[in-house]
Amino acid sequence: MRLTPDEWVFWEYGFIKLNATIVFTWALMAVLVLGAALITRRLATGHQRSRWQNLLEIVVTAIMGQIKDVGLQNPRRYVGFLGTLFLFVAAAALATVIPGYEPPTASLSTTTALALCVLVAVPLFGISGEGLKAYLKSYVQPTPIMLPFNLISEVSRTLALAVRLFGNMMSGAMIIAILLSITPFVFPIVMTLLGLLTGMVQAYIFTILAAVYIAAATSSRTSKQSAA
Repeated sequence: MRLTPDEWVFWEYGFIKLNATIVFTWALMAVLVLGAALITRRLATGHQRSRWQNLLEIVVTAIMGQIKDVGLQNPRRYVGFLGTLFLFVAAAALATVIPGYEPPTASLSTTTALALCVLVAVPLFGISGEGLKAYLKSYVQPTPIMLPFNLISEVSRTLALAVRLFGNMMSGAMIIAILLSITPFVFPIVMTLLGLLTGMVQAYIFTILAAVYIAAATSSRTSKQSAA
């Protein structure tokens, strides 16, 4: 029984390893890119629209609504990044119904990479929204003594994002594997459905937390716009 897809090695040469985490990650990204290209190649503006376009509009509208509810006033500015995070984590969980597939989010390396994306995106959005000087000034507010604590919080929340998603996804995969070895007919089906639900919830939580961090980084500008 594998704890993570990192242990499933397809090819190895010296210190270079091609494991299941890398293979399934790139396969998942290829499917998402191909699906997006196929769905958006013939978008319609009239009443006659394809089912895939309707589904895409529902998903995008829902994501933008959640972004706005968090406190970000211009959802279109953030939907590309946050929407991609949500779709990747959600698709990684939904694809567990495919035999032989293991979600790359059950690897700490994948969840760490996603958390690092958030770590980089937060200051980028903050600087582009408030300016470099105003954003850096937020680290020493309300007093310069808070500087080390604010820096520690940046690192700790990134670690928390990675570990939380990794733990929840890996535990779900482990439970299904254990039940499959004990009762190979009934319980795995129920747990697979529960795992799909859990995966969607984790995708939602991860995306919302990323949106909250970005909202905190752009809070000064948002407050000024609200006051105006």
